[in-house]
Amino acid sequence: MDNVVLDASAALAVFKRERGDDVVRGYIPGALMSAVNVAEVVGKLAGSGMTEGEVRAAIVTLGVETLTFDEEHAFATGMLGPLTRDSGLSLGDRCCLALALSLGLTVLTADRIWAELDIGVNVRLIRE
Repeated sequence: MDNVVLDASAALAVFKRERGDDVVRGYIPGALMSAVNVAEVVGKLAGSGMTEGEVRAAIVTLGVETLTFDEEHAFATGMLGPLTRDSGLSLGDRCCLALALSLGLTVLTADRIWAELDIGVNVRLIRE
């Protein structure tokens, strides 16, 4: 299966066993995530009461490759701001999209608004 970029919502669907987690699991291993989006997932898991050790183990078990957020990603993320302003996307959302755009990969997300974006990224919703 081809590599994809996971949004935090897609990774969280796996951890929470939400609808669409089977779609995400079909792309693992081989899925990629921005370190920014991993931070989002870490925050949600820690906020649910998991210890740091448990969160670290969960992230490793997920089996995705974390890519460093560097200066090029920062610029690409920033340049998406004006293009997505009316969509209400967060910084983390734009980081994920910028990574997918820079790698020419499909992004998996639960966020329906992404499917309406016309920014050159192929978006696959995990829940139809």
